[in-house]
Amino acid sequence: MDLHFSPEEMAFREEVRAFLKDRLPTRIAEKVRTSKRLTKQDMAEWHAILNERGWYANHWPKEYGGPGWSVAQAAIFDIESALAHAPRIVPFGVSMLGPVLIKYGSQAQKDHWLPRILDGTDWWCQGYSEPGAGSDLASLKTSAVRDGDHYVVNGQKTWTTLGQYADMIFCLVRTSTEGKKQEGISFLLIDMKTPGVEVRPIILLDGEHEVNEVFFTDVRVPAENLVGEENKGWTYAKYLLTYERAGLAGVGGSMAAFNHLKEIAQSQRKGGRPLAEDPLFAARLARLEINLENLKITNLRVLAASGSGGSAPLEMSAMLKICGTEIRQEITSLTRRALGPYAQPFVSEALDEGFNGAPIGPDYAAPVAVDYFNNRKLSIFGGSNEVQREIITKALLEL
Repeated sequence: MDLHFSPEEMAFREEVRAFLKDRLPTRIAEKVRTSKRLTKQDMAEWHAILNERGWYANHWPKEYGGPGWSVAQAAIFDIESALAHAPRIVPFGVSMLGPVLIKYGSQAQKDHWLPRILDGTDWWCQGYSEPGAGSDLASLKTSAVRDGDHYVVNGQKTWTTLGQYADMIFCLVRTSTEGKKQEGISFLLIDMKTPGVEVRPIILLDGEHEVNEVFFTDVRVPAENLVGEENKGWTYAKYLLTYERAGLAGVGGSMAAFNHLKEIAQSQRKGGRPLAEDPLFAARLARLEINLENLKITNLRVLAASGSGGSAPLEMSAMLKICGTEIRQEITSLTRRALGPYAQPFVSEALDEGFNGAPIGPDYAAPVAVDYFNNRKLSIFGGSNEVQREIITKALLEL
């Protein structure tokens, strides 16, 4: 593939930059730049702005409301959005469920759910992991028993990101116990307002309420909310995970974070000179920059191989997931090291207004420790990096 952008793609980049300068609310960009908390309203506002322009579902086909972008255009948009400090698009509805419905959903499901994802009527969360089924997802036990025109769901999901905001949840449920554990799993869409659904917060090490437990007790779900065929959910789940894992590469976000790290390394001093000139720190910075450049090129190659609007092969998305998450962890680790005492953990209120109404150190310093601790999860969620290496090995050896 040609790894250089064409004149048309360069012109598109300028169009994206102009749009971001004109339409991205300054207060939201400042929150992102300084790692302050984003509310649901902040995220919904940005989604609505993108949808008005037709850029929200940027990898959907045109016939379903996408812009019909090329692979290069989608990559340009992601990178420029991150560099402009735009909020990351919440992926569950538009980037995960949407592609599954487009490929496997019935026409009635597409007609009903896809427009509601686009206009923000429904906020979605993901019901995959369970207390005994995380990296070994096929061991899930949440059951769905057919009862006339409904399924009756019982069980528990955990680590449900932003479940406290969601109207709907797409769930993997067990509809049969026969055969291999990958068999007998179905893909079900559940209204979070249905009687018997309970959401309990999980407060993380960084003090944030980002994830939840979701309990299902005799929850009745219309059978029409089954996606595809009963007991074929494992196929749909794997398809969805290729989108999730490739998205976890986070190339644009890592580029923005790395640029910020370099600025910090120039402003912080050690022994009377910029930290960037310290041999040990400079060596780590250089190694990180090389790895990030490699990731950028690999990401473009994977996107090109998958084709516009398609999903990457499982082993390729696994590779992106490993590289992208480890690079982002190294960026936050070096950022915390560069800021020294300013990057100590602070009370959670510092993420909003600073300590006693004023930030300690630079305005971006207070959340750095929070980012560091929160990003420890990156190598675990979406399938742990150890499991991703097994996927790559099996693909290479054709096991």
